[in-house]
Parts: sequence; structure tokens; C-alpha cells
Amino acid sequence: MAALNPLVCIVDFHHARGPEVETWIGAEEGTDPATDNEWSLLPFMALSDGAHASVEDYSYFTLRRSHTPTHPATSLFGISCTRQLDASKLIDRPAEVTRSTVQKAVVVISDSPQHFGAIKAQLGVVVAAWFAQRDFTDIEILQRFQESLPQLLKNQEGQADHYFGISLREFIHEFKWQTLVLFKCALLQPKVLFFGSHCERLCMMQFALISLIPGLTRHLQDAADPKFNSCEEKIVMPTSLKTSERSSLLAYMGLPLQLFGKGSLFGPYTPLQQLDMLADQDTKSYIVGSTNSLLLQQKDRYSDILVNLDEHTVNITSASLRQASQLSTPDRRWIDFLTQTVNDTWDESNPVRPKDHGYAGSEEFIRMQFEEYLLAMLSSVKYKLYIEKNAHKENLITDVEGEPASEFSNDWVHAWMQTENFRIWNKFTDSHLFDIVDPKHPCSGGLSIEDVQRRLAHRQVAEMHLDERLEKSRDVIGKQIAVGQQKVSSAYNRMWAEMEAMREAQKKRQEEQRLQAEKEGKPIDDRKWKAQAPDLSHAQANIHAAGTRAGAYFSSWGNWASEKRKGWGTAKTPVSSPPPSAGPMPGDVKRAEEFKREKDRTVGGATSPPPSAATADVKRESLFFDAERDKAITAVEKN
Repeated sequence: MAALNPLVCIVDFHHARGPEVETWIGAEEGTDPATDNEWSLLPFMALSDGAHASVEDYSYFTLRRSHTPTHPATSLFGISCTRQLDASKLIDRPAEVTRSTVQKAVVVISDSPQHFGAIKAQLGVVVAAWFAQRDFTDIEILQRFQESLPQLLKNQEGQADHYFGISLREFIHEFKWQTLVLFKCALLQPKVLFFGSHCERLCMMQFALISLIPGLTRHLQDAADPKFNSCEEKIVMPTSLKTSERSSLLAYMGLPLQLFGKGSLFGPYTPLQQLDMLADQDTKSYIVGSTNSLLLQQKDRYSDILVNLDEHTVNITSASLRQASQLSTPDRRWIDFLTQTVNDTWDESNPVRPKDHGYAGSEEFIRMQFEEYLLAMLSSVKYKLYIEKNAHKENLITDVEGEPASEFSNDWVHAWMQTENFRIWNKFTDSHLFDIVDPKHPCSGGLSIEDVQRRLAHRQVAEMHLDERLEKSRDVIGKQIAVGQQKVSSAYNRMWAEMEAMREAQKKRQEEQRLQAEKEGKPIDDRKWKAQAPDLSHAQANIHAAGTRAGAYFSSWGNWASEKRKGWGTAKTPVSSPPPSAGPMPGDVKRAEEFKREKDRTVGGATSPPPSAATADVKRESLFFDAERDKAITAVEKN
């Protein structure tokens, strides 16, 4: 099939009609590619939500090219550059321009995204020059740009096709060990949603992720529509291998893995208008990006994994996927080494290149590490399948020790074997791949003291989801405190209600006695019948006692929690939880004694007033506090 001659179009934001295609450049005369291919969402893809907040922004997206007599249906790829200009600066301001700014996007549509890096560099310069003219009716510069694109792409043939504007160094520096989690999760083909307010960065992160699979950016012809499946239909099992040629080795090993085939979608920027496709029952998996925060409110519906680039977080909402994404010890050792190499060579002024300009930590170094990891994983799984198939045979002799696939996590391997890309890979690859690549994890071996020291030195206790493990404990403690506060508040309210009732009853009795004296004709002594304030000394003492006990409780719990936090954050050696029979710690005993002395001093003293109903209530609340505190402490110790 002949390559598509790159198309260029201008998308304008109309004040009344919204985004719309204004002009096509490079299309055959009398044709409208948007109409012919049903690209009704093209304007929304080109002008991303929030693009008006930036002087310049880029959007990357996929389009479905319809079937014609000369070529089958396939995927196309678009890149747009958006800019805006103060309407008052236009040389000839049209009457239809009613807003204070004019916003337009220039779009390039190609049949492959592999040279988007070179296209973007040229596109940015051209769009800036076009806006500098302050006359959008003159599009000669865009016409010349479109005519030069075929030669530009031809000059890029044979060059690296994985650079899209964001480096893997930046990816690893930001996500650290979660880089490997995202990589392995992508192979499981879940619903992955990237969110970020900066559209270009949003798209680049997704391209950086899929580019870790060698050759995938050259085989995205099925990425734009879940109904496409041409890759599987055209795959032929390799029958020969040249180990001296990298491309031959990768093809023989079954790369690239087909993440985007039937039922899958790739949309670096996906507008809200495309949500129907994401929710369609035929769409089983995807990697998409959005700049609209409305999707965050429905993240459970539209994602199994949410990557929030604004908050630098990775949230796996699917319980089964969370289990499968747990890294094994060799996995953690491998990504720790890679992360440390990047950090040791990090240059804040030039993040894309190691500060010593060496090979270690470079883009090529990172890609080779992931390629080695992926090949070892594929070989180990093939060996696992071979052993399971021949388990019934006696005296089966192999040179492989142990179960190498387990070093990539048994849960993950089992989950991967349920995916479509595994089915295709296993169908079109030789059963003895482990004879070509050694089936062994790059960081094979048990946990060593160096692993423990490295994790502690890098403060990775916090990165191992400690907050998630303690979340349940914090919820328990928070609930107990809230209940306790409610109980104390209720006790106080009952006290004041009782005192008000006492005051009202006393006033009523005095008034009745005064009326009776008047009726009997007895002299009235105003001083005698003057309303007296009830004696609140006992009640005030009760309130003081209750407040002291509550304060002592919160202080005791706060000190305990503070010491526990210090123990979590500053431990220099692995610390295991004490056995249930170990009893309370010395600090806990001391605080319990102080709490008891305070309790005896405020409640059990010889001069304490006789207990009233309110005092009895507060005493019961104190006992409730003690019991709830013990429950909270027990819950924390268990977690």
C-alpha cells in the first residue's frame, strides 16, 4: 500500500459554532478528507480542552481512515500546534471575529507517528511565523510546509523512531519504580487513563511508555479503532534467525507485542466527545489521555489505572490488576538499579542527557535495559509453557534451574497469559525461544543484604505503599476519635440540660411559694424570695474533670502515635511487629500510669463532690474512651 501524502489543515475556534475545520492543504481538489473519513471529532482533537491557557500547545491523536477501492481501512496519526493572538493585532480583522482573541490550530496528518519529533520541530516554527504575519488569509507559508513534508519524512528514514519530545530519563525520574509497574500493566491490556492539564506532556508520556516495546511505534495501524485487527491477519511465523541482526532477533522473539488490536484503542489525546467509544462493549482495553477534569469524577468507570500527571500519582483502581502489578524482588532490584543510574547522572539544566555525557543513564542505555528485560521475560514464559506441556515425560533434562518465570511474579505471568497480545505472541512464535535467549531474570537471585540496604538508603519504605497499608488503621483511629468526641459532646450537653432544668425548677418553686404567701396574706420578704442562682460548683467540677480526662486521653494517644511514626520513618534495620504475647511497651506502661494518676486525682479524690447523674454519665464516657482507645491501638498493631 502506497504511503499517505501528509495532509495539513487549519482548525479554527468559531465563537458560535465551536472548533471547526477551516481549510485543507494537500488534499485532492474537490475532496474533503474530514467528510470522506467521518472525522467529525477532528476539530475537538486538534483544539484540546484547556489549550487557551497556553501560548502554544500540541495535541497528538489517532484517526480512522475509511476503506476505499485502493486501500484498506487503517489508522492515521495527527499532530496539531495551537496558538492564539490578540484580535486587536490583526491587520484586517474580519467581522466574524467577535472575541478578544483568535485561536487556531495547524494539523499534520500522517500514516505513522514514528517521525513526529521531526515534524513537531518544523510545525512549531511554521505556525509561529504564520501567526507573526497577523493575517490568517495568507496561507502560503503553510502550503510550502505541506509540500516539504514528504522529503522531510524521507530524510528521516532509517533513523531512530522512538523520540517524541520527552525522554525516558524524565519518565523514570518522575515515576521511579512505578515505571516498571506501568510497563508491565500495559502488557496486561487494561483501561489506562492518563490525565494532565498540559496536553503535549500528556501525549508524550503515553508515547514514551509504548515506545519501551521495541518496534511498536512502527506497527500501530490498528490503534485508532477497536474493530481493526490487520496486524494479526498479516503476521507470519519467522522461520529463520540471524542472531547478529537485532531486527531479526526481535522478530523471531515475537516483537513487537500487539497491544492495540481487536478490542483495543490508543488515543494520546481523547476528547470528551469520544467517550462513547471508550464505553462501548467492544472496547476491552485502551491507553488514552484527557485534559478534562470531568473524567476524574468517573475514573472508576473509564479506567483500571489512572495516571495523574498533575499530582504525579498512579492509582490502580482494579483489585485484580493491583495484585498482578506487585513487583517481585528481582523486579524491584532491576528498576532500583535503573532509577539510581538515572538519578546519579541527572542534570537539572538538561534532563534528556546524562551530566557526564556517558552511556550509562542515556536514552539508549534505558531502552537496551528494557529490551533485555522483555526478551528475558518472553523466554522465561516460553520455558514455563514447555515444562508444563512436557511434565508427564520422565527424565526431562534441561539446563535451566528453578522456575525463571516466577521471578517476574507468578500473579503477573498468569494475568498476562489471559491477554490477547499473549495469545497472538504464543501463536506465532517458536516453542523453544528459551534456546535463543537465556530464560533468566536480569537481576535473578534471592533477596540479599545489598537489596535491603539499597531500599532503606533510598527511603523506599514510603514508596512501598506504606500509606496504603496504614490507611485502614488511620480510618479506624479516626472513626474512634470521632465517636469519642461525639460522646463527650453529648455528656456536656446533658450536663447543661440538667442544670437548666434545675434552675427552671427552682424558679418555679420560688414563684409558687411567693404566690402562696400572697394568698395567705403573709408579709413578703423580697430578699427571701429573690431568685437565687443554683449552686453549680459540683457541675463545674464535673466538667473540669471530664475535660481533664479527655485531654489526658488525646495527649496519651498523640504521644503514642508520634513515637510510632518515628519508628516507621527512621528505622535503620527491618523491624517486625512484636508477638501478641510481648505485652505493652515501657512507654505505653508509663503513659497508662500517668493517665491513671490523673484520673484518680480528678475523680477519686477525698474532696470530690457526690456523684450526680451527669457525673455518672461522664464517668461512663471515660470508660468508653479507654475501651475505644484500646481498640484503635490494637487495630494499628495488627496492621
